[in-house]
This record gives sequence, structure tokens and C-alpha cells, in this order.
Amino acid sequence: MKIGIIGAGNIGGNLTRRLSALGHDVSVANSRGPHTLTALGAETGATPVPVEQAARNAEVVVVTVPMKALPDLPQGVLDEAADGVAVIDTCNYYPKERDGRIPGIEDEGITESRWTERQIGHPVIKAFNGTFAQDIVDRPRPADAPDRMALPVAGDDEDAKRVVMELIDELGFDPVDAGGIDDSWRQQPGTPVYGLREGLEQVKQALTEATPERPAEFRG
Repeated sequence: MKIGIIGAGNIGGNLTRRLSALGHDVSVANSRGPHTLTALGAETGATPVPVEQAARNAEVVVVTVPMKALPDLPQGVLDEAADGVAVIDTCNYYPKERDGRIPGIEDEGITESRWTERQIGHPVIKAFNGTFAQDIVDRPRPADAPDRMALPVAGDDEDAKRVVMELIDELGFDPVDAGGIDDSWRQQPGTPVYGLREGLEQVKQALTEATPERPAEFRG
């Protein structure tokens, strides 16, 4: 599968490593330019590209950048993606640590991923946002392994969600359908499932235990 990754930090870098190792055709971009990704490309076989080219012909695009950087992505960054592209949003809102106050999230009360959709002009599937980056490399397990981790996945486009859930399974984790994007607050920072390293039943239980009020440390 042709996969574009926008953002080459901890999550983006390790998804590049794992997806390339699984045989996918991966293009990876960051804000500093492809010349800064030559080592990652040499290590993984992925192709470093400018951000404007990351989604070209991609069937899956991973957007994994600081939320404050989303409005700065090139306009139409997804225009050259394949028809029906599944866009994975791994982004989290950290107003105190990094992003500053985002009025759309704070004042309107929308989910982080709904705000992300507005910035990039495309529906998204929320996944990997509560996953420790190193677990992507270190914690894959075969299907039915007793210690296989489960990851929540939220989104409105059922076809795109299915693609993402199948990809998560291929990566060695159990996907859990966490509802639509308006339900994705259940996996935002500060919720019981965020950073949870557990299996299917524990992740499902954690999703049900979430409350919609954003914890004080994650409010701007």
C-alpha cells in the first residue's frame, strides 16, 4: 500500500520504520525538508519528500505533527492523494506544554480531531494518539497473543476506519472501534485509555469510563 507520513517525530518515525518493514511504499516528510530525513530513508527504505508531495497517490496518509502546526500545512496538502484516502490523525492538544490556546477547541468544545479536520479539509481517523512511540517498534504481537495491546480507533468514514483498523492489526495490535470523531474525546489526553498498555477488554472498559470534561492540565 502507498502510505504518506507527514511528520517524522517519535510516532511518525517509528510508523515509518514499521510500515516500511511490512513492505508498504512509504513516503515521509517533515517541516524541515527531505534533506533532514536522509538517515531515516537509508535506514528504512522510505522515500523522503517535501510535505507537498507526501500524500501523492497515497491510500493512507498519517498526519502526526504538533497541533499548533496544522494550520501551517500547505493548502491542499491532500489534493493528490488516492481516491478514498484514509487520513490518520495522531495529534494531541497540549495547550500548556506546546500548542498554546486553540480557540476552536476551547470555545466551541469540539474534539481535537474535529478541529484537525477543519485545518486539513478532510475527514480523519483518530488513532495512535495515545500510543507510546517506542511501543510501535517494541510491542507488536501475533493475533491472539495474550499480551497483545489494543488501540482505540475513532472516525466517521467506515471504509477509511476499516482500512486503518486492518493496518493496526497488521502492525501487531488489536484495533478497537471507539465510535465517530465526535466520540474521540474518549481517547484524548487525560482519559483512562490514553497511554494504556492493555488488551481488548481493558481498552473497551477504559473508553466507557471516560468523561467529557477536559482535565485542567489539558485546558488552555
